[in-house]
Amino acid sequence: MELFELSALQATQLIRDGQLTSEDLVRACLKRIEQLEPAVQAWAHLDAEYALQQARAADAAQRQGKALGPLHGVPVGVKDIFDTEDMPTEDGTVLHAGRQPPADATVVTLLREAGAVIMGKTVTTELAVYAPGKTRNPHDPQRTPGGSSSGSAAAVAAQMVPLAVGTQTNGSTIRPASYCGVVGFKPTHGLISRARVLHQSWHLDQVGVFARAIEDAALLAEQLMVYDEDDPDMQPRAHPKLRETALQEPPLPPEIAFVKTPVWEQADAETHEAFTELVEHLGDCIKEIELPQTFDHAVTWHRTIMEADLALSFAREYSEGKDRLSTTLIEMIERGRKVLAIEYNHSVNQIRHLNELVEEVFDSYDAILTPATTGVAPHGLESTGSPVFCTIWTLCGTPAITLPLLQGSNGMPMGVQLVASRGDDARLLRTASWLIQAVKE
Repeated sequence: MELFELSALQATQLIRDGQLTSEDLVRACLKRIEQLEPAVQAWAHLDAEYALQQARAADAAQRQGKALGPLHGVPVGVKDIFDTEDMPTEDGTVLHAGRQPPADATVVTLLREAGAVIMGKTVTTELAVYAPGKTRNPHDPQRTPGGSSSGSAAAVAAQMVPLAVGTQTNGSTIRPASYCGVVGFKPTHGLISRARVLHQSWHLDQVGVFARAIEDAALLAEQLMVYDEDDPDMQPRAHPKLRETALQEPPLPPEIAFVKTPVWEQADAETHEAFTELVEHLGDCIKEIELPQTFDHAVTWHRTIMEADLALSFAREYSEGKDRLSTTLIEMIERGRKVLAIEYNHSVNQIRHLNELVEEVFDSYDAILTPATTGVAPHGLESTGSPVFCTIWTLCGTPAITLPLLQGSNGMPMGVQLVASRGDDARLLRTASWLIQAVKE
């Protein structure tokens, strides 16, 4: 096995046991990046020598007998909307070109405290919305990697780094993970701080992680779930044991609800066929159910909130640099400027109601199974694909994970999305691990 192929858990153990240095691992990842970056273009900022300096410092700390964090010496890619005081953060727009933050985002601080090597900044779409960046799908450079966390998903899929962080305001973690064939995990809203992360919507913005295995995603997310008073949606709570739970055998076989959602007809015929076969394979442990009709309006409510909040969050960019923004973003901002307060408040109020309704599903089922995307990554680089199969769960703030379990007829990855009750992140990961084994049988 090549060093760049190591999982995060394998790498941390080898480094801790003295069988591998962080410098050797980072060098292997840099070599991999050098080979594939011309085709994939996952990185917005990468300073190879600075990454090596961090790795050498990690190795020196270990030789000196200092305490080692759970991610000691492991390279991690960071989406270029998380502030980094030692690297530029340009948010995927020329309007922020050369921007150098004065301090780290809380997530970046936690990564450093865990011992991670911040490999560099991964490409985001324009202001983390819809206009594509330069990144291409590692499985087919003529296809989109998805967005807005394009570079993070592609870098992990191309084995440039074992781990990366991103965000999701609609489908920006789950969709690119599905298109690129990696694990994408979006925890419960309010479990990971968004302080000093590009702000779109307090109601919708959530941090997500990318890995090539569930236990790696659990390891990374667990380090980031630390209370931060600078995020108004966070509350003090016990530190979750995600990795430990993810590796456990469920005490009973999970009961899964297959939910097509109100947007089922937007999925490709191939997606319909793939999920029909998957449900048949899972047999008695899965049952198809329908969501209450209230969910028919969820996509509209999400759009109302998102566009109104974009209009507020990007008011300066719109007023001072409208001619440098994409047509898509301009149109979203202009629609958002017309949203009435009563429409906005009504939409926000539905979040609690939707969660009350979905909790009734979770009274009987451990998780909901549903597509992650409408199909495989679309051909062409003009868009990042539809996030519509993520919209409901982002609006609700429920934890969601996509697993690379299916393929299209062309061999491109197709993700399977699992969703659980708010706060039930650890059990979701355990159910996801069980599902992978069930599909293999």
